[in-house]
Amino acid sequence: MPDDDGALAIDVERVLAVVRRQWRLVMLCVLVAIVLGLIYLLTAVPYFTASTAVLIDRSKSDIVNQLSAIGSLADDEASVLSQVQIMRSETIAGAVVDKLKLTEAPEFTHQPASPLAMVKGFVRTFVNAADWFSSTPDLSDADKAERDRLAAIETLQSNMAVDRVDRSYVLRIDYTSPDPALSARIANTIASTYLLDKLNSKYDATRRASDWLLERIDELKEKALESDLAVQRFRADNGLVAAGGQLMSDQQLSELNSQLILARADTAKAKARYERIKSIIDSHRTDAIVDDVLQSSISNDLRRKYLEASKLEADISGRLGSNHIQAVRLRREMKEYERLMFEELGRIAESYQSDVKVAESREQALDTSVAAAQGVTVTASETQVQMRELERTADTYKNLYQTFLQRYQEATQQQSFPITDARVIGKASAPSRPSAPSKPLVLVLSVLLGGLVGSAGAAFREFRDRYFRTNEQVRQTLGVEFLGMAPIVTSRKRIEQSDDRDHTQQIHKSDSISSYAIDHPMSMFAETLRSAKIGVDLSSRTTGCKLVGIVSSLPSEGKSTIAVNFASLLAMQGARVLLIDADLRNPGATRALGRHAEEGLLEALLDGRSVRDLALMDPKTKLAFLPAVVTRRVLHSSELLASPAMNGILQNARALFDYVILDLPPLLPVVDARAIAPKLDSFLYVVEWGRTSRKAAKSALHLDETIYGKCAGAILNKVDEDKMKLYRAYGSNEYYSSRYASYYQEA
Repeated sequence: MPDDDGALAIDVERVLAVVRRQWRLVMLCVLVAIVLGLIYLLTAVPYFTASTAVLIDRSKSDIVNQLSAIGSLADDEASVLSQVQIMRSETIAGAVVDKLKLTEAPEFTHQPASPLAMVKGFVRTFVNAADWFSSTPDLSDADKAERDRLAAIETLQSNMAVDRVDRSYVLRIDYTSPDPALSARIANTIASTYLLDKLNSKYDATRRASDWLLERIDELKEKALESDLAVQRFRADNGLVAAGGQLMSDQQLSELNSQLILARADTAKAKARYERIKSIIDSHRTDAIVDDVLQSSISNDLRRKYLEASKLEADISGRLGSNHIQAVRLRREMKEYERLMFEELGRIAESYQSDVKVAESREQALDTSVAAAQGVTVTASETQVQMRELERTADTYKNLYQTFLQRYQEATQQQSFPITDARVIGKASAPSRPSAPSKPLVLVLSVLLGGLVGSAGAAFREFRDRYFRTNEQVRQTLGVEFLGMAPIVTSRKRIEQSDDRDHTQQIHKSDSISSYAIDHPMSMFAETLRSAKIGVDLSSRTTGCKLVGIVSSLPSEGKSTIAVNFASLLAMQGARVLLIDADLRNPGATRALGRHAEEGLLEALLDGRSVRDLALMDPKTKLAFLPAVVTRRVLHSSELLASPAMNGILQNARALFDYVILDLPPLLPVVDARAIAPKLDSFLYVVEWGRTSRKAAKSALHLDETIYGKCAGAILNKVDEDKMKLYRAYGSNEYYSSRYASYYQEA
């Protein structure tokens, strides 16, 4: 979305304006490029491309890949790309050249060249200056044949293309030449040569692998026998008797450890029973029960009698009192039963204690046996470390021997019947249509290239366009008010001059441009001058007569035309106006109004003549004009303009006129305007549309701070209204020119 200032819209408008201004250049470049493309298509030699497809089988079944599979398989991507490079190699190309005898085939060695190729060859020869001075040495027939073969190989490689089809294992072989039959024949030959090369390379690889395997097998066989015998001798020397794959000492230690674990469990169980019954006896608990008490009939009978006596004693004590004779007797019986019960528990505790001693004795004996067995096992283990190393060595040699023996058998089979891991899945046929040049592609590229060149040229022109085109550029670059645009005046009708001597003091206009504002008072030209009058009136700090200087940056910007028409317009509006041609080196206003004058500003400055006697008058507008009649080169024009005499002329003019307009020299070539600047009230700065550099105008205006400070504004002169439409921006004055154009009348 654009912001409040319409920044986005302004950018879009500028782009569209650039397109409107430069589309002719872009279209011209596009048309030229299309013509060149058509010429190329009409003169280019047609080329035909034949294609064949080869499938790479990734079964990994060959003996060479198996021998290299000790680590990991090769990367598929790299493997396929390697096959592409093999097809493009000089070996395959040389085999194809030899098989088809391409060095003797005229359709291959003498191919027609297109004009573009001829130009490329000429340029290449011209650039390679070293070949100009080198001489061709005399070669033997064999050297010439080898040179022709290498040239044919280079030609074949340059016209051949091998590409992988997507991410598959299919490789497409393309060959391009002016002869369609030759293209198909070479493409098929490349594929068959590649397959034959793979067969030969595989045969050589399997043969070399078989020879190498046979040598390694003999070595491994001897190593396997030696390592196996070393294991057996070591067993016999160190008494390492084994049964079931395990040493006898290890078996005994394992059995003793198992028995020791059981013995420790029995000991712990016996100690727990003994501790339990001992705690019951020590605490004198009659309600505690152990397993052996429950199994003892004596203990159960005593416990039953004890409970019955206790129940009866409680009943009698509750009814008859605790001191009743029966209650006392029952309590004595209960004590007797209790004594007998704990005696029985003591006997059971003694049996538990004997069980603990037996279990501890058995555990101690097993500990002694395990310690003895561990000593034997440690000694055997130290020896067994060396034996295991010998066994690993023997197993390694045995496995390698079996593996290499198997590989040797497979290699022998493949050597007797070699197979390839690639096959042709699509043979090439002679193409019926040329593949190059592609007419649609050439035309599209021509349009794109032409558009690109045209756009670059348009961008360069826009970049180089450093002139004033719009009022925004005037305000932004010069930093002064924009007063308006003065369009180009095309009518330059000659006005006949009168030879009457009575009219020598009158203004004689040499063409209609000098009176354009008078003849067309409703025109844009006149409206711009009215805007300049308002600018002068508002910027002047003095009351009464206003001294106004008309300046420009460079000659021929229309400064004098603006000065003459501005003065005429002011006079026509009823003001008393004096126009002074102060350009003593190139008096343009004098050529426009007073070619017949014989005296003027120089006489007033040097001889002290009165302006009233020297001025020319316009009978229609009452404009007074003081010409500058230069009959010789004025070397000190700036001193004259800054002299007291000039100051006196201006002061006298202030008393007689409302406006004094001075047509001053341009700012950059001379310093005259800067010399008289302090004497003037304001300046009008004239800039030629589309011709004056913005940098030059800014530099000229800011060269003197007095002129810049007194500048009432700038006028864009010689504006091309048709081209001006191309520079309009949204919201600018030019954008709405069509709406207020009816207010102007040029006729």
